[in-house]
Amino acid sequence: MSPPLFWVDAVPGAESLVRLSGDEGRHAVTVTRVVVGERIIVSDGAGTAGLCEVVDTIGKSELDARVLDILRTPPPAPTVTIVQALPKSERSELAVDLATEAGADAIVPWQSARCVSKWVGPKADKGVAKWRSAARAAAKQSRRAYIPAISPLATTKEVIARAQSVIEAGGVVAVLHEGAATSLSALPMASAPEIMLVIGPEGGLDDSEIAALTAVGATSVLLGPEVLRTSSAGAVALGAIGALTSRWDVGPGWRAL
Repeated sequence: MSPPLFWVDAVPGAESLVRLSGDEGRHAVTVTRVVVGERIIVSDGAGTAGLCEVVDTIGKSELDARVLDILRTPPPAPTVTIVQALPKSERSELAVDLATEAGADAIVPWQSARCVSKWVGPKADKGVAKWRSAARAAAKQSRRAYIPAISPLATTKEVIARAQSVIEAGGVVAVLHEGAATSLSALPMASAPEIMLVIGPEGGLDDSEIAALTAVGATSVLLGPEVLRTSSAGAVALGAIGALTSRWDVGPGWRAL
């Protein structure tokens, strides 16, 4: 079994000491019950990880560890951004959790026309903060080298502008829609520098949203024969993309430490 992973602001060089404190230190000492002599992984969530040996624990919320080895993992290619229409509250963070575990590089919360959930005013900042926390926790659980970036809440106008920018740069924008005639596998994803997946809410995408996105070059696609929940569609699509591109053709990353 691989050593447990903990986040740090920066991973120091080999033979250096690194201290875990705050929430990460508390989780290591009190929850995971790491003891002196055990090995752990520390990561900055931006591709750099270090294999460490615990040399001391301080109280219930701090520990010191010596860095034994360093590994830098390049980001996967093509990159995948998920534009996620806000799910209902009980499934909101689940969508982020699943997409993070499946490998999303960035997630954009979207206030689409048919969203039941409404992030207005301070609720938008709180919602984004919860998504970032969920992404951080899921990345740790799934032993990811990168924590996916969570953008501020986007309007439909901003999503369309982002889609146009991706397409102009040679990327692919796929709008998941149960009424589409084109399969996701038919898109030229293997040669694209970036893939953007647009996922609607429980009530589905509005016709005007589909029309506006396809007008800038996006393709409406069918993911499969089943109709998926909005919270799980991103993870399923990422699995398909992993098999259809070189994203999964990589080594074990920091797990090789």
